[in-house]
Amino acid sequence: MKHPYVVALAAVLVASSAFLTGCSDTGKPIDFNAGGKADASAQGKPADSDTLMPTGPKSDFRITRTLDDGTHIGRTTLKGAKSGVTGSVWVWAPKEYTDPKYAESGFPVLIALPGGLGSPKEEGGVTNYWVGGDIGLQENLTDWTEEGKSLPFIVVMPMLNPDTTYHDGSDIPGQQKMGTWLTEDVVNLTKANFRTFKSRDGWAFMGSSSGGFVGLKSVLKFPEKFKAAIASGPDIVPDSPLWAGHQAEKDANNPEKLARRLLRKGGPDVYLAFQAGTREPAAVTSQINRFRQTYGTGPIHTALQMIPGGRHNAWDYQKGMEASSIKFISDHLKAPVPSGS
Repeated sequence: MKHPYVVALAAVLVASSAFLTGCSDTGKPIDFNAGGKADASAQGKPADSDTLMPTGPKSDFRITRTLDDGTHIGRTTLKGAKSGVTGSVWVWAPKEYTDPKYAESGFPVLIALPGGLGSPKEEGGVTNYWVGGDIGLQENLTDWTEEGKSLPFIVVMPMLNPDTTYHDGSDIPGQQKMGTWLTEDVVNLTKANFRTFKSRDGWAFMGSSSGGFVGLKSVLKFPEKFKAAIASGPDIVPDSPLWAGHQAEKDANNPEKLARRLLRKGGPDVYLAFQAGTREPAAVTSQINRFRQTYGTGPIHTALQMIPGGRHNAWDYQKGMEASSIKFISDHLKAPVPSGS
């Protein structure tokens, strides 16, 4: 179920992001203190056995936005070694990432996916509206971390679609391999440039609408790699027109069928935080309730945050995250371990 006002939202955010280009740091290189194979000798000993130091090689990140606390959002172009897909990825590291006591510590990763098509095309790739300062996702996460509601996540914001058609974050036959790009190439880019965790305890998704579907589907399809997701106003079943003639592959990317498989296997446990606004179409909530009632048992742990007065947009979904959803997934993911502890 695609919502036209998500596309309108994206257009507004592209325009607002253009205003940010006036920042003096914009366009400057940033490596997020990555380390990497090229200078592995400079890396310290990991804080614990689950910490993965940057594997390298470093990517060419360029600053697109600087927050008031001095942290940066950087953008790079990723040509996926496994998928062959080329597209933009934005990344933000919280201020804790450069705290000396966490210098050898892994950090949890939150892959944030937009709704709609991501946004209209712009030079250099398709955008992701979670980057924009008017939404303020990174500022909110900073506040929620200080309040004890959230872990200090590295936020990775890849493009969701490579063109103007919905790909459902999947490897649809005859199309670009967006499923592989999002769940393998983007993950490998993050591991190459940041201190992360080896285990799934440090990997989660969040997304709205079609992005919520992709996060939900990815966790259920690869529970050995990802542990949790915040799915806001999500589609529950794949509905891209590109699936025509490929029913078996479509079924292999259907959250309902993936949930059945996980229940039969008996695990591993996953944690799914659903969100919906009270002013969204009733179909949104009814699909979520049906999924939870049918599959929310055993290893599939679910929660639902209803947002009073909330509509189908990123600003309202963050109200739900603040109320409970970010804490729900944070409670089941791993925090950075201070060096020497």
